[in-house]
Amino acid sequence: MGLPAPVRAPGLPAAVRIHEVGPRDGLQNESALVPVEVKAEFIGRLAAAGLRTVEATSFVHPKWVPQLADAEDLMPRIAGLPERHPGLRLPVLVPNDRGLDRALAHHATDVAVFASATETFARRNLNRSADEAMEMFRPVVERATAAGVPVRGYLSMCFGDPWEGPVPVSQVVGFGVRLLELGCAELSLGDTIGVATPGQVTALLDGFVAAGVPLDRLAVHFHDTYGQALSNTLAALTAGVTTVDASAGGLGGCPYAKSATGNLATEDLVWMLHGLGIQTGVDLRALVATSGWMARRLGRPSPSRAVQALLGGAGPAD
Repeated sequence: MGLPAPVRAPGLPAAVRIHEVGPRDGLQNESALVPVEVKAEFIGRLAAAGLRTVEATSFVHPKWVPQLADAEDLMPRIAGLPERHPGLRLPVLVPNDRGLDRALAHHATDVAVFASATETFARRNLNRSADEAMEMFRPVVERATAAGVPVRGYLSMCFGDPWEGPVPVSQVVGFGVRLLELGCAELSLGDTIGVATPGQVTALLDGFVAAGVPLDRLAVHFHDTYGQALSNTLAALTAGVTTVDASAGGLGGCPYAKSATGNLATEDLVWMLHGLGIQTGVDLRALVATSGWMARRLGRPSPSRAVQALLGGAGPAD
């Protein structure tokens, strides 16, 4: 675990904030229900590994995402973590006003909304048009902000849509700017089906800059369907982005886009960042052990290449 040897590259940020999505986006597509006590321990282990933003769950209707139906049970189990890990934030996804009510009742300090850059995915995921979804989010963002709770905006299908094909930069920028104008503090640009390439990433970020959006308000969220997640991340870092979404062990997909495979694995991301001399605050050894532990709970090997390489076979004992 002495590797990788850090070698600084010019033009890259000194530090990157990892937005860990494993407990929410990573687990939501699991067919077998994961016990709530396992989810709580997973979040606690991620926090102990040094991750300071860990997306905990979603207050979506249980019918739509059964895996996250235990949100009310989970929140009290993790309520003490920020006190034990100063600086830890535990955002939750809220789809609408009712979801926000539930999140605030459980003292959520950060929330997120989930929009689409394409019409077809908006109708399949949110059961309404992309414009109607934006209007649905308006009172959610306003109420959360008034309560002192910052809101993150997720924008899906930013590079390609399985029904509509390539998505124009201007279309993505238009919807992204609207989310920011609603009051979202941060915008995460999602490659939901993992089709992006570095040139597309650079072009999209250039489009946001041209629209007057500071790069420090943007994050990137890549899926590794075609093995491009790390190269796309490097393109975003080179452009000046400093917040990257990732999922411990490479867990995840999207229940409404069947061609979406796993998220960028947090361990693979940390390996690359540490090799570039970029600070993350993450203990790679503890993170790999955590993903090995979760893989055993799920009954299958972790898809993360770094986890596979560093744990070898069975990995450490629990």
